Amino acid sequence: MARLQPVRGTHDILGETSLRFRTIFEIFKSVAERYSHKQIDTPIFEFTETFKRTLGDTSDVVTKEMYTFEDRGGELVTLRPEFTAGIARAFISNGLQQSTPCKFYSFGPTFRYERPQKGRMRQFHQMDVEIIGVAEAQADIEVLAIAQDLLMELGIAKHVKLELNSLGDQESRKNYRAALVQYFSQHRDKLSKDSLIRLEKNPMRILDSKDEGDHSLIEMAPRISEYYNDTSKVFFTEVREGLEGLGIDYHVNDRLVRGLDYYGHTAFEFTTDQLGAQGTVLAGGRYDGLIEMMGGPKTPGVGWASGMERMAELIANDLIKKHIRPVAIVPVGDVSHSVAMKVAHDLRRASIVVDMAYKGNVGKRMKRANKQNARFAILIGEDEIARSVAMVKNLDQGSQEEISLLKLADYLKEKKL
Repeated sequence: MARLQPVRGTHDILGETSLRFRTIFEIFKSVAERYSHKQIDTPIFEFTETFKRTLGDTSDVVTKEMYTFEDRGGELVTLRPEFTAGIARAFISNGLQQSTPCKFYSFGPTFRYERPQKGRMRQFHQMDVEIIGVAEAQADIEVLAIAQDLLMELGIAKHVKLELNSLGDQESRKNYRAALVQYFSQHRDKLSKDSLIRLEKNPMRILDSKDEGDHSLIEMAPRISEYYNDTSKVFFTEVREGLEGLGIDYHVNDRLVRGLDYYGHTAFEFTTDQLGAQGTVLAGGRYDGLIEMMGGPKTPGVGWASGMERMAELIANDLIKKHIRPVAIVPVGDVSHSVAMKVAHDLRRASIVVDMAYKGNVGKRMKRANKQNARFAILIGEDEIARSVAMVKNLDQGSQEEISLLKLADYLKEKKL
């Protein structure tokens, strides 16, 4: 029989990886809630139209990477490739337009059919932050501040830089698209096949091209900063001044774009040189046209997402929250087993982590206690039961003392277990 393995591009999260994920999520949750964001959990799969309509027919995600299938009811559904579209759908479905501003954070698995490599999986995990219903630049500044605080508390801010750009308002983008069409149309013979399709449907997406042959053309293309109107200039200035006021460093990168129609104004990425080719650890932007495009009321929004796998590669070992060291309960003799079970139960109810082997003599149980990195072993035999005490052995120091069963939980808590 063939040895069972996880599907290519997926991985089991256990051991130290699990501890890294838990550490990242707990810090993320803490930071987001400090900014009054509330947790939202949307379904892992949605009707395909939710993503196809919002991500665009020309995007790599829609054309190459989505996990889409027909369910038994004949509906076309897709495993979520990202969070924002599902959260926007939830905003509409639940009638939340009367409750704006809505400040959300979310976390969970996402799915894209990509070539697996370091930091990039087919099932991967994202953290997501959104502010819906705020048109002012303060929302952009806030989501960037959340990102910066998260990176600082994870101890990786020194390895990451913020790249910032403005996509301008609708008028600015319209003029810029026209300039791109004019420029790239003069070089159609040098464009990749994908970029030729984008030229007809969404020319800004050419700037995201991964094709090496497109890069020299992109370098000489017009820059969006040349097409800002006064509204766009003022908004971008407010964002930059807000970041400077908070002491958040940034670098303006006017090649950083989002090609979809509903994106506008702020676009950003936090990048690193510590992960090889997979340099982006967190990215987002403003999407004022998204909810209206999905059939909801005209509602502004801004947010970001970050991959857990890439974060886990960057955080230092000393940040990882280690397993709490357990207390090992060791019954001495078969007659002590039921009392030992009751002691273990009472300690667990007192919020103390307890391990108790299911069988074995004292020697085997003590070996298990050492293997589990227990700090204390609680030995309970007939003599201890008769006197309502337990023998508490400090496995780090080799010392031991007798403690009343009534005071055992308090004693262990004093030892900061």
